[in-house]
Formats: sequence, C-alpha cells, structure tokens
Amino acid sequence: MKAAVVDSVGGGFALQDVDIAEPLGREVLVEVRASGLCHTDLTVATHAFADFPTPVVLGHEMAGVVGGLGPEARAFAVGDHVVGCLVQWCGSCPACVDGRAYQCGRPGTTLRDPVRDAPRLSRAGRPVTQGMGLGGFAQHALVHENQLTAVPRRLPFAPAALLGCGVLTGAGSVLNGARVRAGETVAVIGAGGVGLNAVGAARIAGASRIVAIDVRDAKLRRARAFGATDVVNSATTDAVTAVRELTGGGVRHAFDVVGVAATTEQALRMTALGGGVYVVGLAGSGGDLKLSLPRLLLEQKSIQGLIMGSGNPRRDIPRYADLYLQGRLDLDALVSRQIGLGEIDAGYASLRDPEVARVVITSF
Repeated sequence: MKAAVVDSVGGGFALQDVDIAEPLGREVLVEVRASGLCHTDLTVATHAFADFPTPVVLGHEMAGVVGGLGPEARAFAVGDHVVGCLVQWCGSCPACVDGRAYQCGRPGTTLRDPVRDAPRLSRAGRPVTQGMGLGGFAQHALVHENQLTAVPRRLPFAPAALLGCGVLTGAGSVLNGARVRAGETVAVIGAGGVGLNAVGAARIAGASRIVAIDVRDAKLRRARAFGATDVVNSATTDAVTAVRELTGGGVRHAFDVVGVAATTEQALRMTALGGGVYVVGLAGSGGDLKLSLPRLLLEQKSIQGLIMGSGNPRRDIPRYADLYLQGRLDLDALVSRQIGLGEIDAGYASLRDPEVARVVITSF
C-alpha cells in the first residue's frame, strides 16, 4: 500500500510503498477514507520519541471502511464504517471495567507482541513503526478492534475522522471532564480545532456565557459561529480582566487548550470562587506552574489535567456522531481543506493560517 512515512526526525512525510500484514487475533483491516492532520502527529514527526522510532507511519484521526477481520475479531463486520481513536484500552483492567478507558493500565495489549508476532507494517522486510496503534496516514490501517468505533454510514468520512481526537478531546473535556451544567459560565483559551469543539459542547450543555480567548481575530470569529457568546483577543486585551468583567467576577469553568504555564495561570485567575481549571492541551514541555497554596485553598479552586476528554470512545463517539447528524454539533466548518496523501507537509504548513481550522486527507 501507499503510506506517508517519516524516515527521520524532522525529515517530513514521504509517500512510499509499505507492506501491511494480514489481520491476526482481534485486529481489523480498515480501508482509510479520511485522516485528519493533528498537531500531535507533527510534534512526533519533528521530535525524537522513544515510543515512535523511525521509520514511522503516523496519523491518528482516521475514518474508513472495514475490509477484513482477524479470526478473533467480533465487534465489526466487513463493510462497517468505523472511526479510529488513539485511546488504547484492554477492556479488563480496573480502569476499563470502571468505564475509564482513557486511563487503561494495560494499553499495550492492543498491539502485537514484538517477539512472537511479525510487525503490522514493514518495508523491505524491516519493521515500520505504527504510530499510536493506528497509522492512518496510509491507504489501509491494521488496528485492534478496541481502537475502533462503528459510526452511521450516512456520516461523511471527513468530519467522521475528527471524532476520534479533536472532537473527543474538546467536547469531552466539557461534557465528561468538567460536566458543565446549564446556566454555568465557561472560558476556553485557544480557539483551534479542539477549542472550537469545547465551545460547541459548552453551547450544547447550556452554558449561559461562553468566552473564547485567542490571539487571532480570525479564530475568534469562527468561535462565535460555534457558540461563543463573547470573544477576547489576548494579544491586545488583558484576558483575565476582560473575562472577569464579562462574567461579573469570573467563570465557573476555564479550559486551557493551549497548555503553557502562562495560559494555565490565566485560567486560574479568570475563574470565580470555587471554579475549576482544566488543562486540555500541552504545547511543548508546557513549563512549570507556580501555585500559591493559600490562594488555592481560600479561593477553593481546582486544577485537573484531562486526557482525550476523559472519553470512553465506544460510548462517546456515537453520541457525537448523532449530535452532528442532528445539526447540533458543527463538524463541517472544522474541515477547512481536503488534500491528498502526498500533500501532508503542505497541509501542515497551511495550518499556520488562522483561517484554517483542520486539514483532512481524503484522497488516497
């Protein structure tokens, strides 16, 4: 098959021929129809990570059609439409049994045994790393069935691909992590793809005030379309002062989708007494956050890190798909460009344009 391979850190994505194995055990062979360009994949491609040695095929926002099944796979049938998710869950550890798939204690059980089994991907007889158990920047993907979720066939592939990461993370942080209730107030720092999903979910939850914060006016205009009641350009305005004035003392929930110490500190300062701060994104190392313990105690605030929107993919992805089909969750406006498999480098470059929310590969 054709796949976009990263042969060296920082070397970009090169379209190459890669061999893909037959499905074993509970594996599912997926014909990839759409694959989103998430910044996490770009970070992996440009930094050395022990878990992703090169050569590697990345891509973790993917949707496609089931084309083959391993002998032990039971969750799907050939022809099913599925969405991939980087949440790797075993299904039997205490966290999984408790419904916390995102905190699975044995995620490695979704992968092949490197000693006993041949690699899923190879080139000229040598292994090729499959990023996050998915490897969606390719014509096909061989995935453990636990990393896949069935979606309605009438759901278009391009927006469907976003469900497994950007939507699950942004919307889930609001609906699962913070459990925003009707009438509560929300601030979202960072109006990119994940932030826009957080804004949209806050509208669905019935938040009375939704303040979007970013340094680009184009992103803030898009945030209004997704449901923000107010917007603040933090490059020209003191965001903390603005949010506290807009909400009469601060918000109940503040989501830091950027993920640096400065934005998390802003989130803490713009929450009201007893408010919650949720760290959703992480830019680089993020830095070190300094906390005043007396202030934290007296103001009764909480800080929580959220991974993948505290999501259970098999529960949440179908819910978000239904919300989209009902016209209540806007995914079409997130898909700014559709490209071919060989255009990934140019696609990532286009994400620097604030008018571009998400780029999705739809031609393979």
